Amino acid sequence: MPEADLRHRHVPVGSLQLHVAEAGPADGPPTILLHGFPECWFGWRRQIGPLAASGLRLVVPDQRGYGLSDRPRGIEAYHLDRLAGDVVALAEACGFRSFRLVGHDWGGLVAFWAASFFPDRVERLAILNAFHPGIFGPYLRRHPGQILRSAYAGAFQLPLLPERLLTARDGYGLREMLRRSSRPGTFTDVDLDRYAAEWRRPGAVTAMLDWYRALARLPRARQPPRIAAPTLILWGRRDPALQPGLAEASLDLCERGRIQWIPEATHWVQHEEAEAVNAALIDFLRR
Repeated sequence: MPEADLRHRHVPVGSLQLHVAEAGPADGPPTILLHGFPECWFGWRRQIGPLAASGLRLVVPDQRGYGLSDRPRGIEAYHLDRLAGDVVALAEACGFRSFRLVGHDWGGLVAFWAASFFPDRVERLAILNAFHPGIFGPYLRRHPGQILRSAYAGAFQLPLLPERLLTARDGYGLREMLRRSSRPGTFTDVDLDRYAAEWRRPGAVTAMLDWYRALARLPRARQPPRIAAPTLILWGRRDPALQPGLAEASLDLCERGRIQWIPEATHWVQHEEAEAVNAALIDFLRR
């Protein structure tokens, strides 16, 4: 879908304003797409047109701290409860009593959390290469290989230094992270320039990293409820950061779920295998 055909606006969500892109018929099934790190709504550019054409009403926000949305200060502002609360508040502001929810990477963590704690609001849940936060600690203790893959998240806990390293030379560190973790050619220079314009916004990278810092403070004893909504997990098997076992462990928290493996894709499955991802999402979300 040409970007000029999208509708953009700011939606009040509690004390914040979230920027959203919207597409699809007003009377279509409400569907919220949540991006991950270090993207923004633009991370769904390959999905928006086909999903809207299928009849879904799409709301695609920049999540708090990202893009044109507000960036509250302080690590506590990025606690999972607040992030999941944003999703429900956004739906209410758009007039949705219930909705379909799709999340990739960090957006998937938020989507899992929202589906666990707001079961009456999430009708169907689709996750792309993301794990349920409730299984991550126990999984790490059983699978030390994942600790090595997650070492970058530990480095993000340091104050100030990660921001400086990632933003130096016009976001070279973030650009290389995207390039090296994806198939060659997945992110063009034009794509990366578009993201870099968002990273350069004052306070943007600190807010993005505060999501990781807040997750490290999540109480370990808190066990999230099982997910009642029908759930589809789409997983690129060549993800260099997340082991496939995280998908299987997350599925154990879903009452009605299944995994669809995409063998040749990496973490950036919706970019690399857009046609397969779009077909799977439309088939699942339109039911």
